[in-house]
Amino acid sequence: MIKLIKSITTFLLLLTISLPLWAAGGFNLLDDLGGQDDILDPDDAFQISYDSQPGQFKVNWVIAEGHYLYLDKMQISASDASVIAKPLVLSAGEAKDDPIFNKTLYVYHHLAEAMLPYQYTDNGDKDVTFKVRYQGCSEVSGICYPPQTKQFTVRLSPISAAQAAAIESSQSEPVSEQDEITNALKSGNTLLTLLIFFGAGLLLAFTPCVFPMIPILSGIIVGQGENITTRKAFYLSLVYVLAMAMTYTIVGILVGLSGENIQAWFQNPWIIGSFAAIFVALSFSMFGFYELQMPTSVQSKLVNISNSQQGGNIVGVAIMGFLSALIVGPCVTAPLVGALIYIAETGDAVLGGLALFSLSMGMGAPLLVIGASAGKFLPRAGAWMDAVKAVFGVLLLGLAIWLLERVTPVGATMTLWAALIIVSAIYMGALDSLVAGGSGWKKLWKGLGVLLLIYGIIILIGLAGGNRNIFQPLKGLGAVSGTAVAVEHLNFTQIKGVDGLNVELAKAKAAGKTVMLDFYADWCVSCKEMEAFTFSDPAVKKALEGVVLLQADVTPNDDKDTELYKHFGIIGPPSIMFFDVNSNERRNYRVVGYMPAEKFSQHIKSALN
Repeated sequence: MIKLIKSITTFLLLLTISLPLWAAGGFNLLDDLGGQDDILDPDDAFQISYDSQPGQFKVNWVIAEGHYLYLDKMQISASDASVIAKPLVLSAGEAKDDPIFNKTLYVYHHLAEAMLPYQYTDNGDKDVTFKVRYQGCSEVSGICYPPQTKQFTVRLSPISAAQAAAIESSQSEPVSEQDEITNALKSGNTLLTLLIFFGAGLLLAFTPCVFPMIPILSGIIVGQGENITTRKAFYLSLVYVLAMAMTYTIVGILVGLSGENIQAWFQNPWIIGSFAAIFVALSFSMFGFYELQMPTSVQSKLVNISNSQQGGNIVGVAIMGFLSALIVGPCVTAPLVGALIYIAETGDAVLGGLALFSLSMGMGAPLLVIGASAGKFLPRAGAWMDAVKAVFGVLLLGLAIWLLERVTPVGATMTLWAALIIVSAIYMGALDSLVAGGSGWKKLWKGLGVLLLIYGIIILIGLAGGNRNIFQPLKGLGAVSGTAVAVEHLNFTQIKGVDGLNVELAKAKAAGKTVMLDFYADWCVSCKEMEAFTFSDPAVKKALEGVVLLQADVTPNDDKDTELYKHFGIIGPPSIMFFDVNSNERRNYRVVGYMPAEKFSQHIKSALN
């Protein structure tokens, strides 16, 4: 061991003595390893300057060719408590697959700008130091510079209320809703954050993402029969909601950590078809064609375990809640994306998971009320109970058709809707004559049946005329030379993967045109809403005149689709991006989830102005 230490010491001594001789003789070790001239000093690679105006401190960087700065590494802070800083305003960066951090990050080339809005609360002039932190890398040499910190001292003075209002108006660059939610998670106020997510869940409970769960849960309660108590109805509802919430939470954490949209795996014809078949089977049992129950051997085992049938009910309801979360409601919303971005950026699965659980419980709170109400107001044995079961049987059939819309042609599902509505109308007595002296309820029931019959026939007429919108089956149909003309939708150019996107962006840049990119999938409920109610609106079409319209159909959810998700750091549709004439994304104007036509048309003008 002593000989080895002596040998290493001697080698290092000789190497130290010989380095100056190598340099004098033209042998430069740094040049042989890649060239010292290729490595710029950080101050030369990222030339920084600042500008101070009342209420805002702005930093600019001139970035050397072949270098870039990371968006998420930029920070500006003030040294004095009299300066109340607001969220940092950054210009949109470029997406980059970074091998150093092994993820898609946003970076700046050539130029970068960051602005810190603030409120100065002191009554007199004061020198305040602003600390700026940033980090960048070189694409030339392949090195990543250590984080840099610069300090700038400026003289601050109080401003008037009018000046403060003018500054607020000038700092109106929006932040996308999902980014606002992500920033709220980073604020550190856990209780407030969870309350915000619970409130967001309550709002989502009144969207098409959650509506289908109402007939599922109500059907479960009604299927227990007329002897179910309010307490048991609430208990079963709670099991369903908790199973749904836990599924959302676990899946959300896995999506945030892995970047893979697990719910999308379940949106294939076999799984959707199987789940639709379950609803059809449950529906027929509601109509009294047969009675669904577990095999006698299974029931005996459950009786031995719990001496009641309640245990079996709990397991079945929990499974239905689990499947509902995965299959029925795979909607991408801004609160969901905000929580997933937070988990992906910080790795904090605990707070992110709590936020997702709180969001899910907010979505499920109305379901608890509905489930308990079904148990309280459910009619007892008799004709009324049969009628209630029939109503929920129809709702479950409608839910099965709604699921099939994701994997079958629109014409086929419209035909099924028309058939369901017309047959239901006939069962309600739409074609039967009223008996003299019949009750008012009979007349009301027949009147509703006639309305449904007319609507079902209108759907068939719209379908025959080429319309594919069940909510507005006659929209856009008009007589032109004796023929029917269907409404026109936006004309998108389909792209596939990152390479396909880059080709179309390059064409748009050469033509000096702005771009809108829409992520779409057949199994995406909100995508269908956007297509039916927003993209067909005349004001939206006018706002998009001259804009290149691209669409990524990610229904297959294959490797290229996943690559495109990761390129933008999203988890799936619906997501809409806007690009300026230089093909740079206006990231602050991203749209996640459904947006009504009037609001969307205004959003387009702001994003592409």
